[in-house]
Amino acid sequence: MDKVLLTFLVVDLLFLGTGGLLVGVTIATKNEMARGPTLETVASNLLLMSCPLDAAIGNAILVFFTFLVSLPGIALSKTRFWLRVHGWLVVLCALFTLVLGLDIWYQTLKTQSNLSVLWGQQSDPTQSLLQQRFNCCGYLNGATPPFQTDATCPNVLVAAQKLGCVGSFSQFANDHLNLIFTASFGIVALDFILLLCTAMVLKDRGEKQRYQHIDEKTGPNGI
Repeated sequence: MDKVLLTFLVVDLLFLGTGGLLVGVTIATKNEMARGPTLETVASNLLLMSCPLDAAIGNAILVFFTFLVSLPGIALSKTRFWLRVHGWLVVLCALFTLVLGLDIWYQTLKTQSNLSVLWGQQSDPTQSLLQQRFNCCGYLNGATPPFQTDATCPNVLVAAQKLGCVGSFSQFANDHLNLIFTASFGIVALDFILLLCTAMVLKDRGEKQRYQHIDEKTGPNGI
């Protein structure tokens, strides 16, 4: 196996790994969410609920299909059809992942307003868990909206002395979502590396076929 094809195969396997990563993270997230919120998971679960998890599964399926299309392209060295199809599918995968990453990035631009709505949609026990998680009372403050009475905020006096959860929750959300969309853009970068490798293999095979045609025309005594 020549170096060009070997490089393509390595990057193609890494590309396959991104599909496995998408599936693994999504399934683990859904399983965690199904178990219900705890003090450690309540904040991350709420954020991940707003992420396009089903779209991530669809993206992973497209990655797996694209990898399968590359296999005949690797095995059939006489044709470049499957590699061309594979290249276009890689572009589609990259655009799909890029859109998902941009959607999550856009959420970080309006974190506080999104979290305000999200906070209001939660049950009293969930709001209490968030207060305990970030050692705060209420969202903006202890009165707006009213805090939940728990070990962190046992009464109005204590609640008045603590900050609202908006600052800590927003910082946590930005850090968490930044990690997710940065990982998405990293996957897009790998997709374009694979696209370059595909182009290199196509060029290499095109040159070999051209030399082969020249040899066939000139014959063994052509020079």
